[in-house]
Amino acid sequence: MKRENYITWDEYFMGIAHLSKERSKDPSTQVGACIVDKDHRIISIGYNGTPNGIDDSDFPWDREGKPLETKYLYVCHGELNAIMNSGGRNLNGATIYVTLFPCNECTKIIIQSGIKRVVYDSDKYANTDGVIASKRLLDMAGIQYEQYEHHGKKIEIEV
Repeated sequence: MKRENYITWDEYFMGIAHLSKERSKDPSTQVGACIVDKDHRIISIGYNGTPNGIDDSDFPWDREGKPLETKYLYVCHGELNAIMNSGGRNLNGATIYVTLFPCNECTKIIIQSGIKRVVYDSDKYANTDGVIASKRLLDMAGIQYEQYEHHGKKIEIEV
């Protein structure tokens, strides 16, 4: 008889997205993403951070101030990094698990990549123009999006 109470695919991949966000150096918002094919194989993962080759200790991580002195014009979002980290693999029909609902810029990249399902955890910016636009874009593109359903399981990894 097989073991019971094992984690679901959604729990597994959202867990990987949450683990990935722990690599982010952003002091205020950490976002992780995990892209999976229809056969439940991980294609790629990513988290928000600086572009490759840029020393993140010299990076402006501020949220407020003049645009050139904040993180927003420089940071690569977790979804973008996951798509770029896929190495050009075919993402048609894939699912992306992301810890925060995608912004409108990442949503355009998700659509262009061929991803067909978005599973997100937090939707804390739901009432912003960017997320409203994201949902409109996903609806127009016929991409399914759903909020991750928590089951109250605690998964701990000691390293």
